[in-house]
Amino acid sequence: MIDPVSGFSYPDEWIRHARERGDITPVEEGRAVLTSSGAILRRGITTGATAAAAAKAALLSLRQPVSEVGIMLPCGIRVMVDATGENGEGYAVKDPGDYPDDRTAGLLFRAKATPSPEIVLHAGEGIGRFVRDTPRYLEGEPAISPPARECILNAITEAVREIGLSGAHITLTVVGGREAGADTLNPKVGVVGGISLLGTTGFVEPWDDHLESTMEERVRAADRVVITTGRIGLRISRLLFPEYEVVLAGSKIRQALSAAEGEVILCGLPGLVLKFLRPDILNSTGYQTVEEYVATPEGITMMKKVLEESVPEGVKVVIVSRDGEIIGDSA
Repeated sequence: MIDPVSGFSYPDEWIRHARERGDITPVEEGRAVLTSSGAILRRGITTGATAAAAAKAALLSLRQPVSEVGIMLPCGIRVMVDATGENGEGYAVKDPGDYPDDRTAGLLFRAKATPSPEIVLHAGEGIGRFVRDTPRYLEGEPAISPPARECILNAITEAVREIGLSGAHITLTVVGGREAGADTLNPKVGVVGGISLLGTTGFVEPWDDHLESTMEERVRAADRVVITTGRIGLRISRLLFPEYEVVLAGSKIRQALSAAEGEVILCGLPGLVLKFLRPDILNSTGYQTVEEYVATPEGITMMKKVLEESVPEGVKVVIVSRDGEIIGDSA
């Protein structure tokens, strides 16, 4: 079974554990993720997709009241979202799924729709704006990412076609967005006055990135921690070890290990992990990257040797491929 959102291929053993627990339809549909223990964690809906739902509900309610709407997410999956609409006003509440500390969870998104010759989208109160020019945005522009904007405009386009309008003027606001935005990273990236409307896929992954905490703080506070080196390793580690705190350390593996006080697993793609354990691993091999090297029989032999001889005491090391397969394990 392939996750339709991330493309991750779930191992048969994980699927078997999950089926023993109950229905895995949400995983098959992309609404949830499956972990190695068989536990199913529900994905939430992004701020961009929530805004799209409120906008569509507002438009459809010009014809009749609505209680839910279907929207197409940027990842290509159509979902039904709870959203109410009446007399041109639509409302949707931000659903965090099983994401533990989503600051935008529960925020009320409000949309006001009026007929117009063309589609016009206005970002109102509670949606942040940039206070300086950036490579992608100009000063004063609303903090709406391109995928989120496309999702919102697609929802509006579907609605105007359904009720037979040529266009509509939509004003979006977020109740409590100003306060929530101040508690996120927005001020650091030059966005003030509210939250950002984001969403590359339209789904919120059920993981907490703890962006306000330093890497060492998170490692030090965890009783059971997985230290990983990149985004692929982060995703795979969370699936493999759902009961552990997973921390992205990048190239700062040594600092992360030094901060660890509990049970420690180092998990990731072969490149940074093996280079950390054996800095001279590529010497005299003729290969430019560790990834190329471990794709060969001699590289596999060397990887096993490194895992036998060079792993720090008290640390378990797990090497994974880009597809999530475990290709090396010091245990």
